[in-house]
Amino acid sequence: MTRDRPAFGARRLHTLLQRDGLRINHKQVRRLYLEEGLQFKPRRRRRRAATVRQPRAFVSAPTERWATDFMHDVLATEQHARVFTLIDVYSRECVALEVERSFSGTDVARLLSDVGDRAGHSPAIVQCDKGTEFPSTALDHWACWNRMQLDFSRPGKPVDNSVCEAFNGWLGRECLTRYWFASLAEAQTELSTWRADYNNVRPHARLGLQSPAQFRASRDQPASVATLRN
Repeated sequence: MTRDRPAFGARRLHTLLQRDGLRINHKQVRRLYLEEGLQFKPRRRRRRAATVRQPRAFVSAPTERWATDFMHDVLATEQHARVFTLIDVYSRECVALEVERSFSGTDVARLLSDVGDRAGHSPAIVQCDKGTEFPSTALDHWACWNRMQLDFSRPGKPVDNSVCEAFNGWLGRECLTRYWFASLAEAQTELSTWRADYNNVRPHARLGLQSPAQFRASRDQPASVATLRN
């Protein structure tokens, strides 16, 4: 029997023996099964061939790579609000800061398009996590149509989107926790004011204590001088 059914264990073999009319205790079947060495070795799961995550390309100019994320806040009316943040990875400039009750993938695509139109062109890559707004069909189709790559963070690895994570920390400490907004309109006004101060005034340690606007201007100046010389 074991030759015909080598994959059967002691329990199934005992059942078949009973069907054949043999009166035998299941414990005896199991003892004989083990003594004859008929048990299979535990199957080891094969590990999938993991692909090593390639290091991200070095960003050398503004509007080459953006990073985006969402924050959550509660208004004085106990109404929940979502804050959309969009950062230029090179200059650390906040290129968009919007608040709404909720955002869909279509809303994210619209915001990215609007910011790209204002900047003159959109980046080739946008970093984001796998929140509910980003892995959407609408955003995926928009990114494919506009030849933009969505660089998703690995699960449990916020360091993959560290630029936005750091910015969200500053935004929370310096703005969201300091005010109790009465409405979405008031929240948008305060966020716009804070964004202007962040981009033009606030010193940034990673930029040599320059503001993002000053850093961008200092990087644009050599190119302008070279153009005048030519």
